[in-house]
Amino acid sequence: MNGKIVGMLTARFATAILTLLFVAVVVFAITSLLPGDVAQQILGQSATPEAVAGLRTKLGLDRPPSERFLLWLGGLVQGDFGRSLVNDLPVSQMIAGRLANSLMLAAITSCVSVPVALLLGIGTAMRPGSWLDRIVGIGVVFVVSVPEFLIATLAVLAFAVKLRWLPALAQAPQFHDIGGLLRSFAMPIITLSCVIVAQMTRMTRAAVMDALEAPYVEMARLKGARPIRIVLMHALPNAVGPIANAVALSLSYLLGGVIIVETIFNYPGIAKLMVDGVSTRDLPVVQACALIFCAGYLLLVMLADVAAILSSPRLRHQ
Repeated sequence: MNGKIVGMLTARFATAILTLLFVAVVVFAITSLLPGDVAQQILGQSATPEAVAGLRTKLGLDRPPSERFLLWLGGLVQGDFGRSLVNDLPVSQMIAGRLANSLMLAAITSCVSVPVALLLGIGTAMRPGSWLDRIVGIGVVFVVSVPEFLIATLAVLAFAVKLRWLPALAQAPQFHDIGGLLRSFAMPIITLSCVIVAQMTRMTRAAVMDALEAPYVEMARLKGARPIRIVLMHALPNAVGPIANAVALSLSYLLGGVIIVETIFNYPGIAKLMVDGVSTRDLPVVQACALIFCAGYLLLVMLADVAAILSSPRLRHQ
């Protein structure tokens, strides 16, 4: 790995750190502007103003916003997300179990959607204008146009209410029962995979078709190479960068789509924890979850940049 690649990777990493710091400022500012008072929420509407003021002092909510932000940022640097204002528990402890559930859901969804999307994208790029390309194109446009909450609602009506094949609510994963595990994850995975497959198929098809129009591919055709060999040996290696970006951008959708899916199916993940934190004005929980989502997005984008850099011969060789 030459110095040019190291310099570009270092620049990407520094940009990600600065972006995360900026997001921390924005998240803290926005959550501080949420209506309502967590002290009033905890004590109830019948609490006296003196009791509310005393609880606010105990929770540190009477301090200036700048001081609270610096204390929170200092804790983040040390790996401390703070304590929940509602449950009086470490936020990291509350997130630990929920994050594992969300990562499990995202991993299974990725294992299902990525191979399907790549096969559809490569297959339609190899035969543009064919019946497969037309059917997949119409289906992709239809799925992308439908919001995920509508897909989730239709899935519940079809598979849970009408056919009664799957439960309407997703439970925590149980590893001792494969059947129960599949039934628990089926509805969220169906909802998330629909949009991910549609988006990734379109971007993969565009990347492969662009690679197939290159002069070296035309030379391979003139030499009599088989179409499958042309795609696998010539087009795909040069389309790794765009395909990696397509995969990263599509999987980053999980960070937003999982919020809606976990809420609809009452799945005990980190997104559901974040929504509950907003409803109870538990600011440390909301801030920590938002930062985790942002860090996940930045990680995916940075990995896509690394794949694009390492796959480019101009960057791998001086």
